[in-house]
Amino acid sequence: MTAVIYARYSSDNQREESIEGQIRECTAFAEKNGITVLRHYIDRAFSAKTDNRPEFQAMVKDSGKKLFDMIIVWKLDRFARNRYDSARYKAALKKNGVKVVSATEVISEGAEGIILESVLEGYAEYYSADLSEKVIRGMTDNALKCKFNGGTLPTGYVIDSEQHFQIDPLTAPYVLEAFKKYNAGYTMTQICNWLNEKGVKNTRGQPFSYNSIQHLLNNRRYMGEFRYRDTVIPDGIPAIVPQDLFDRVQEKLAKNKKAPARHKAEDDYLLTTKLYCGYCGSYMCGESGTSHTGKVHHYYKCATVKKKRGDCHKKPVSKAFIEDFIVHETMKEIRDDKVIQAIVSTVMDLQEQENTQLPLYEQQLKEAETGINNLLNAIQQGILTPSTKSRLEELEATKEELEIRIANEKLAKPKLTAEFVTMWLERFRKLDMRKKEHRQQLIDTFVNSVYLFDDKLTLHINYKDGTKTVTFDEMKAALDEQAAGSDLDCRGAPNRNGD
Repeated sequence: MTAVIYARYSSDNQREESIEGQIRECTAFAEKNGITVLRHYIDRAFSAKTDNRPEFQAMVKDSGKKLFDMIIVWKLDRFARNRYDSARYKAALKKNGVKVVSATEVISEGAEGIILESVLEGYAEYYSADLSEKVIRGMTDNALKCKFNGGTLPTGYVIDSEQHFQIDPLTAPYVLEAFKKYNAGYTMTQICNWLNEKGVKNTRGQPFSYNSIQHLLNNRRYMGEFRYRDTVIPDGIPAIVPQDLFDRVQEKLAKNKKAPARHKAEDDYLLTTKLYCGYCGSYMCGESGTSHTGKVHHYYKCATVKKKRGDCHKKPVSKAFIEDFIVHETMKEIRDDKVIQAIVSTVMDLQEQENTQLPLYEQQLKEAETGINNLLNAIQQGILTPSTKSRLEELEATKEELEIRIANEKLAKPKLTAEFVTMWLERFRKLDMRKKEHRQQLIDTFVNSVYLFDDKLTLHINYKDGTKTVTFDEMKAALDEQAAGSDLDCRGAPNRNGD
């Protein structure tokens, strides 16, 4: 029989030795019972109370390939601590001819075995629920005493020997200043840059990011509020930020949340990391500016020009125009059956190049099977010598080893068919190009890079011979056909005087 081993531990408090111990006992069980182990599936720091475990889900999916007969676990609670999940997934595995076996719990095959297994699973679920209740009860007791319950410690605080919050004299002033700056009109990005310039690190020793500044400004602990689940204690910890300042910052946060988020502007530029200056090779980044009439202009600008670090004079380009054209050209390629066939052919070739072992193993397996059949025919005709028997055993051992290798290769990387790749590619033809997420999906998948000059561009599609150069006149003509024409060249962001 063939099997895989599933191992798991629940939290970061447990160590890698837990996994090693589980695998060691499962391997010993397999060797004792003459079971061949194909591979290991390991989930680190994932609770069995949920089925949202990456390796667990991959194992269940792989069972459908019918390459193994058994899943070996150290104990049944490694598989699941929820009877519903356990029954559901065991039923799915049973359809695929796979059963779950415990290496350390002796469970017979008969009716009494079913009862014992149910009892063990029920106990695992009870133990998990009971442990959770005890942990919550203990942490609630800590919360009532305003003690630190673990997790990420907010910048500006330290924990004393009795697990109480105390103000950190080194970092707390920066926290207070961050609130004052935001209240004064600074953006989160500016506050983030200021803290990083000052060399202030978060409690994990990392530089600040936009998201960590947002979390900092929303953290109610800074005004002295202690909170754990339903337990809320005002003034439970020392306050760093006065109540009135904290409230003013929350009002500004709520107001700015409704306004267009400046930090998300780049997310709306579909060609970010794809569009390059044809002259200096620098990437072209998205920018926007507001004219004196209040109209917002969006465009791409060469990074060298923007930072004024070189002599490149590439003009900015209209965001809408260049994105519409790239989407138009990419869709035109995808609607061409010859292009689809070329991409499919390339995928098939790459797939064969990537996995050179599988064809070799399959050829060797055919040769071994032919040798076995020839020897069996010789034995049937009465030709039986010690060397014949020895050679037959040798070929059978080779065949078994090759079957295991082939199963491992197929588990590691399933082989795609040309029909599947064709179907997957053709679904892009049905995308709605009026939707931003569909346009982004199309560009991310097929566009490798775009090099932009002042009179032409070079578009590189992700397949062999997928490169084309188009002049601006041709671009304008193509978009005019779709009634989506606009000016390609555009000026930079207007200055405050409207010039």
